[in-house]
Amino acid sequence: MPEIRRDTEGLPGFLTRCARDYGDVVGFSLFRVRYCLVNDPTLIERVLVHEHDHVIKHGDLRQLKPALGDGLLTNEGDAWRRQRRLVQPAFSHECIRTYADITVRSSEQMLTSWRDGDVHDVHADLMSVTLQIVAQALFGVNMALQERAVGAALRGFMDLLEQAAGGRFPLWVPTPANRRLRRAIRRFDALISSVIRERRASGGQGTDLLSLLLTTADETGAGMTDREVRDEVITLLFAGHETTGLALSWTLFLLGQHPEIEVKLARELETVLGGRTPTAADAPKLAYARQVLQEALRLYPPVWCFGREAQATIQLGDYFIPRGTQILLAQWVTHRDARFFPEPERFLPERWEPERERRIPNYAYFPFGGGPRRCIGSNVAMMEATLLLAIVVQRFRVVLQLEHPVELDPGITLRPRHGIRVTVWHRGAGATSAA
Repeated sequence: MPEIRRDTEGLPGFLTRCARDYGDVVGFSLFRVRYCLVNDPTLIERVLVHEHDHVIKHGDLRQLKPALGDGLLTNEGDAWRRQRRLVQPAFSHECIRTYADITVRSSEQMLTSWRDGDVHDVHADLMSVTLQIVAQALFGVNMALQERAVGAALRGFMDLLEQAAGGRFPLWVPTPANRRLRRAIRRFDALISSVIRERRASGGQGTDLLSLLLTTADETGAGMTDREVRDEVITLLFAGHETTGLALSWTLFLLGQHPEIEVKLARELETVLGGRTPTAADAPKLAYARQVLQEALRLYPPVWCFGREAQATIQLGDYFIPRGTQILLAQWVTHRDARFFPEPERFLPERWEPERERRIPNYAYFPFGGGPRRCIGSNVAMMEATLLLAIVVQRFRVVLQLEHPVELDPGITLRPRHGIRVTVWHRGAGATSAA
């Protein structure tokens, strides 16, 4: 712990030094818990793919089950496989088109409040709009009151969850932070339960995701219980807005540091869109926008580190990893390894051109995890991020407020401590002032 605290980048910096100084398989102990950092793409693939039946989610995440429930993020075994099958229809092509329409409407609504020369915390704006998008997809556009209430409850809930994750006490220990979190859980549960009861009473009919969860059934004809629906709702709310909002925040931060890349992106948008609003059909055509997002996810992956716990002794290369070891897979470390990404600190979207991308080893890049538990919503997230980025850059330039420092806040996700402050200008306006 003293070594971690001495590092200017905290835990990400400590893990980076471990890989640099000791190699691709590094063991250490923290609070008497045995950890093993794995930084070789072949071994990362082994953990996530070939040994997936012999590992479970790591202990720190399981401590959060009382808050997150048994959704896709935390569940294991046959129960997880059943849930995955039940939730899969929510990511069909038809649903993705619906999400795209919601993304476009919400993005345009956000930009109506932007004026030339205004200073915005673009991180706060993007977290708000991505929450609005996932709430509308979940509850439907006719539930504005519930959407706002859920949004307010979730923001407080997630802030307290981050605080609890930074401690070392299980949720049942009555620390002040844990008591606040438990109160937030009760408020959130009461709110979500009331929405579920109302929707069940109405027959669960609708095109939104909540209606789908309430009417889906497995091969035996059994549907989801209210508790199962609650757990999936909170998982989708968290995963569906936190990670996408962060990905876009870090992307605009990087574009603010590299105006020449922003100009190149704006040119692609003009060529492909010609000034019109993008749709889901346009997302695959925006090749450079996707490269920009991929490179931002490499440098600032929203989920910057995750883990698995060995349920039996497993072999990784020359090493035998004992049962109970917490195996850490750190995107922050692997994504910045010069063996796989020359000039790793450079923001270089061109490294994702098809020919160059093919030379990157499998699992040297894994922002959405991998194996059977790869993020089920990764395609939706990339589509949403592409459309939102396109709409913002098509209409505005963002100029970083250099006097406002941007610091890493590595908790469950990689947040920018104190936000990201920018000055916004309509594209083509304010060139002198922005310079």
